[in-house]
Amino acid sequence: MSIDVIIFLGLAAVAIASAVSMLISRNAIYSAIFLVMNFITVAVLYLLLNAAFIALVQVTVYAGAIMVLFLFVIMLLGAEHVETSRKLPWQLPVALIFGLILVGEFGLMLYTRMDVLAESVQSVVEGFGSPASVGSELFRTYLIPFEITSVLLLVAMVGAIVLSRNERKESR
Repeated sequence: MSIDVIIFLGLAAVAIASAVSMLISRNAIYSAIFLVMNFITVAVLYLLLNAAFIALVQVTVYAGAIMVLFLFVIMLLGAEHVETSRKLPWQLPVALIFGLILVGEFGLMLYTRMDVLAESVQSVVEGFGSPASVGSELFRTYLIPFEITSVLLLVAMVGAIVLSRNERKESR
């Protein structure tokens, strides 16, 4: 077994453990922290695939901005503790059945399509996913959609400022 496989298996175990801990945690703050841990683990998995730009975006956008928003909403609403109730007794057996079906389909796919998976891994172009290749592709092929998106985000930001400013004037 190579060192890459050992690192992958360790990271996969951490990702699965943090995802399960996020789901079963009764405290919303702890769930958010486990979600950040999962995001960071997935970013390291992206680094193992030589996709540094996607790993950077994963950490900055998801683990940074989105989680700050989640924590802000949790604190604002005061929903730190979630009360659970057993109103749906049929939910656990159905979830287990669907989970086993999903695992079976995944195993069947790996068993029958392993040759295609090996070919696709070997056909990765050198520099794929690097910040330089993503940037050059973004500004060559997708320049107009990129600029339209930037103008749309700018208009949304100005609109949010104007709307919040009008509400403050009316409340005074």
